Amino acid sequence: MEKKMMVKQQLNNNHQNTPRFNPHSTLLLFSAAVFAILATTAAAQPFDYADALTKSLLYFESQRSGRLPYNQRVTWRDHSGLTDGLEQGVDLVGGYYDAGDHVKFGLPMAFTVTMLSWGIIEFHDEIAIAGELEHALEAIKWGTDYFIKAHTSPNVLWAEVGDGDTDHYCWQRPEDMTTSRQAYKIDQRNPGSDLAGETAAA
Repeated sequence: MEKKMMVKQQLNNNHQNTPRFNPHSTLLLFSAAVFAILATTAAAQPFDYADALTKSLLYFESQRSGRLPYNQRVTWRDHSGLTDGLEQGVDLVGGYYDAGDHVKFGLPMAFTVTMLSWGIIEFHDEIAIAGELEHALEAIKWGTDYFIKAHTSPNVLWAEVGDGDTDHYCWQRPEDMTTSRQAYKIDQRNPGSDLAGETAAA
């Protein structure tokens, strides 16, 4: 009984401390909010998603490694990484550099190609209307062609080309890079199911 009285007293105290409804201040706040929304809406410009899509796909073209195709739109880029895999006796030319670096990391590359593919499955018509379907398909193919090369035997998948540590100390164009092109693989002795699974998904 004593506990119930304490709870009731606490509720009464809380009620007394609650600000009273003031119609004038509430109306003023509501008016200010409506004005802010209207002002923001009037000043805002519609976002150009087609332009964003075009620029995204151009970014992928600027990250291409290997011998670039004749229809490359990012014309300030040239062939690079043409000896990738040579030291290991495999052809690892192609694929994408990672986020402005010169390393080709298999997992983020595979994830990117998976997301690009999923994007086309979900938004095929919208991408086509924007005039970017062919470029999006080319971006996917650039990655998947490389994954097929990197899967040199049933239990071998080349996971990385280049060394992240030395690469991050170097500021060069990929066309002029002098950093290590050491390649790393996953196989029965060096497992990597996350990479294998994501590459299969791509």
